[in-house]
Amino acid sequence: MTPAFEKLQKHLKQLPGLGFRSSERIALHLLVEKPDRLPALVAALQDAAAVVRRCTRCGNLAEGEGCDICSDEKRDRSVVCVVEHVPDLVAIERSGAFRGVYHVLHGKLSPIHGVAPADLNLEALRIRIKTEEVAELILALPNDVEGEATCHYITQHLPTDREVKTTRIGFGLPSGGGVLYADAVTLKSALEGRRGYR
Repeated sequence: MTPAFEKLQKHLKQLPGLGFRSSERIALHLLVEKPDRLPALVAALQDAAAVVRRCTRCGNLAEGEGCDICSDEKRDRSVVCVVEHVPDLVAIERSGAFRGVYHVLHGKLSPIHGVAPADLNLEALRIRIKTEEVAELILALPNDVEGEATCHYITQHLPTDREVKTTRIGFGLPSGGGVLYADAVTLKSALEGRRGYR
């Protein structure tokens, strides 16, 4: 294979879920089998890189200051569902079980991997709780050690000047499992079966 092909394959392999064979197959597909698709893909990547950013309020994907969910006046802004990553938000939205708003942390606390509170979108959450009319915080984080540690940290560092109900989803989610791979029925059960966390 040529150096340029190997470079492309190497970069593709760094993407989540792609191994050596998958990245090789995609590279061959784009360069040999369907080269006419390559310009449109490159243009879409460049366009997305230029305009897509994090919502300044919740951390979701946005093409401006705020995302579509934060801008939707029909959403219940008093209930905030805290998730680890954007794909978790997408999975819950797909279930149709939640009509509140979200807050994306972009990770979870993990001292072993060097992830500290300052590395997560926690300060924005604290500001939202302090300045918005948040009545309930749903912790929809993975049911593992890091997820539990993150939930504990959040509850210990909530603003103390007002009472916010804190709940934790868990019913229907397997131990060690996350939101992303749960089906719609399981997510609906998890949200409806949430329990108090403190």
